[in-house]
Amino acid sequence: MRKSFLVFCHILLLTSTTIQGQKVEGYQIFDAKGKKVSFEKMAAYVEKGDVILFGELHNDPIAHWMQYEVAVYLSKRNKVIFGAEMFESDNQDGLNRYLKGESTDEEFKAEVRLWNNYKTDYAKLVLMAKEKGIPYVATNIPRKYASMVFRGGFESLDTLSQEDKSLMTPLPFEYDPKVGCYKKMLEMDMGEHKPTENFPKAQAIKDATMSHFILQNFVSGAKFLHLNGSYHSDNYEGIMWYLKRNAPKLKFKTISTVYQKNVETLEKGNVGIADFIICVNENMTTTY
Repeated sequence: MRKSFLVFCHILLLTSTTIQGQKVEGYQIFDAKGKKVSFEKMAAYVEKGDVILFGELHNDPIAHWMQYEVAVYLSKRNKVIFGAEMFESDNQDGLNRYLKGESTDEEFKAEVRLWNNYKTDYAKLVLMAKEKGIPYVATNIPRKYASMVFRGGFESLDTLSQEDKSLMTPLPFEYDPKVGCYKKMLEMDMGEHKPTENFPKAQAIKDATMSHFILQNFVSGAKFLHLNGSYHSDNYEGIMWYLKRNAPKLKFKTISTVYQKNVETLEKGNVGIADFIICVNENMTTTY
């Protein structure tokens, strides 16, 4: 708790301060067109959606702080459901037991594959769900199956049992290598090792699985707040591509997080990547 408190204090110090006469801004929120907006305007807008995809930079404290504040805002006015990339579908039972108070913190830690930054970055929202009785969905595919796709393509999953297949999007599923985010993955500079066609396929099955469990657990009239890495939803691709194809009548809103040297103006490459973009000073303290 002391570490989290110190991180929070550092966030407050850097969000807007003056050092030797120079004003330093920690972050700024922009809309899709690059116009500065307040937190309240962002929150009120995304509340109009059925599903809100909050794209984070995994080690950025501003993004995690904002996720919590958006969750608080939504929960005061609506029935809410939380979901996250950070929890894999085969850990849903363990997560549910913890939320119901049927397991201790230590048992939860031993039973569920928690990310290394769980305590600083995700625990607060899980505790909020536990205290308020909010459903929390483990949406991601178990990593071992994504690794199988990375090594052997989609066909490597054919030998799995039906029980194993229930932990991911129904197979076979639609995959379009021309979608921007997947196309870019094949163009990434990875040094001596050129990306293979299985690289974006492993990403796609994560996106499709997260979309599948979001829709499977969505309740009409509720607001589903989903946490995921920005790349999974930037430019309305990734998870969003699958959501739109499988539930075109639902309303979807997106938030992204980016780093910039100057947060006063949104850089051209970051304009339009989401409904709202949280622009964080690149010198911001990280959680790992």
